[in-house]
Formats: sequence, structure tokens, C-alpha cells
Amino acid sequence: MKDFTYLSHPRRVLFASGARRSLGDELDRLGITHPLILTTPHQENAVDDLTEGLMGRNWSQFSGAAMHTPIEVTKEALRSYEKSSADGVVSIGGGSTIGLGKALAVRQGCAHISLPTTYSGSEMTDILGETDGGQKVTRRDAKIRPDTVIYDVDLTLGLPVGLSGLSGINAMAHAVEALYAPDANPVSDLMALEAIGVLAEALPKLADAPRDADIRAQLFYGSWLCGLCLDSAAMSLHHKICHTLGGSFDLPHAETHTVMLPHSLAYNAPAIAPVMARLTSVLGADPAQAIFDLSGRLGAPRALSDLGMPESGIGKAAQVALKSPYANPRPLEEAALSAMLTRAWHGEAPQS
Repeated sequence: MKDFTYLSHPRRVLFASGARRSLGDELDRLGITHPLILTTPHQENAVDDLTEGLMGRNWSQFSGAAMHTPIEVTKEALRSYEKSSADGVVSIGGGSTIGLGKALAVRQGCAHISLPTTYSGSEMTDILGETDGGQKVTRRDAKIRPDTVIYDVDLTLGLPVGLSGLSGINAMAHAVEALYAPDANPVSDLMALEAIGVLAEALPKLADAPRDADIRAQLFYGSWLCGLCLDSAAMSLHHKICHTLGGSFDLPHAETHTVMLPHSLAYNAPAIAPVMARLTSVLGADPAQAIFDLSGRLGAPRALSDLGMPESGIGKAAQVALKSPYANPRPLEEAALSAMLTRAWHGEAPQS
């Protein structure tokens, strides 16, 4: 067995149907007397799901969370935080809202309670990605992690099947990369393989039973594990290229991860034979192709061109990905990256 270092990070997780009703207790436990509730514009009514936990309390709301956590939005939210005399944040939504919650909490030094409504896994990580001037920059800090995460499966029952598929594969990407990260360890390996298997089994079932609470609970369980994987291991090519595409071309986050995961896995396949063998046990004979096929079964986009990326941007994306690269098992080469991105742009099958 190889040598490894494993760090266990404390965090509080509530996982149950109806768990959102514990919000009031968590606010009291963390000493939050006036929370700022964060949502996106499309989910501003999500606060209605928190009525019981907010009853009899002073609270304010900011509903401007946006994809890729733009600095301008964070500044606007900070003004709202200070104007309302808030002393903590509550994020209810997907990765965009959770990201804004992290951005505010780490700047204000306040507590953050997160109630995920998708499978992004962002709520479990110490990672904050922010976009400024068309560039997405990520940083890691223990203070970025939410203090409490409330997984209430009831909040996901209405999530459309298409969005669920995208969000689920986005989560899967965290676990896949954790398997070949330079700081991979036996604990993260176990979580990653369990998460990938759970998601691969549960996602196709949604089409026939989109409001099945047991299936939704499995997806939440899998995404929770994926988030833990990303929290405990370094990011590699897949996340680097997705951050590049998102920041440079404003491509949608989950869709970009879904398109790129089979291609980035195929790129690294020659250098990670043991990992590919382990993935085969949960995904099939060709893991990269299996993920590509799963995307097709879920009706997810499989081409960067479908997301609005210009073909002329392929070369730029390859060059940006080579700047400040993340650790990766296979060396990054501009020609190989361009070839990978070209296949992804056309929606072709992945190739090693």
C-alpha cells in the first residue's frame, strides 16, 4: 500500500426528510440572530420552504446569486449584508448560491448554513471559485467550508430530471478526480467508488420516478460523498479545464462538467491504469465511454458547441489551461488538449 496523509475536517451534517425544520436550532447553535438568506433570482421563493425555521426571527434576503460567483455580485451581496446588520448567512440552492454564501462568510468571518437543492457537492468543500474580468480563480481555505449542511430530500423532489442528471454528473466528476489526485488516500478512494456507483445506478431511474424520495435520497447521499472527495483531494485536469471554459466563455457550470468529464478521463486514462480498472468495476468496460453513454441516456448535452462555446475558442482554452496548471497524472500538452477540446466541441466520443 502506498504512503498517504489523511486529514479529517469537522463539519455538521443533517440528513433527513424534513431536516430543514432544524434550521432554527442551527441558527441558535451558531449564535446567528439575523441571517441573510441567499438564493438565485429564479429561486427567490425558496425561502418559503424555511418558514418554520425562520419564524419569529429577524432575517433579510438577497436573491442575486449568479453562476461562477462573479465578484460584482459578491460586492452587491456584501452591501446587503452590512445594510441589514446581518450576522450570518443561509444559502438555499445549488452551487451558485452556495458559492456566494462561501464568498460572504469567508469575507465577513461569519457562520454559514447551507441547504443544497441540487447535487453539486459544493456545500462540503473548502473551495471557492470566483470570476473577475473573465477569469475564474479558485482558492482553498478551511474557513470557506459551511458550518452546517442540511440535506433535506424534500427540497429536491421538484428538481427537473434534466437538471438532476447534469448536477449528478457534475458531482461524479469530483469523485473521479479524487481517485487519481496526488493526495488520494484509502478513505477518499472508498468514498469515491461508493459515490460513483450510487450515482450511476440512481440517475437513470429518475426518468420513470422523478419524485421518488428514495432515489432522490440516494442522489443526495452520492453527491455528499462526492463533495467530501473534492474536499479531501486536489483538483486535476478536469476541474482546470471546466474552470477555464466557465470563466473564459461563461459556459453553464454543470453542463460543462457533464460534457468534459468523459473526455478528461479519457485523456488521463493511459497514465492511470489502476484507477481505470477500479472504475470499470462500477461503470463498465470503458469508464470514459460509460460516462459519455450515461449522459446520452439522461438527455444531457454532450457537445461544447451546444453550450455556446465558439469553435475559435478551442485554442485559447488549451492555452489558458496550461497556465498555472493543476497537478495531473498525464503531462498537459497543448496539441493533445486542443484535440480533446475539439472532440468535446463536436460532441464526439472520448478517446485516450
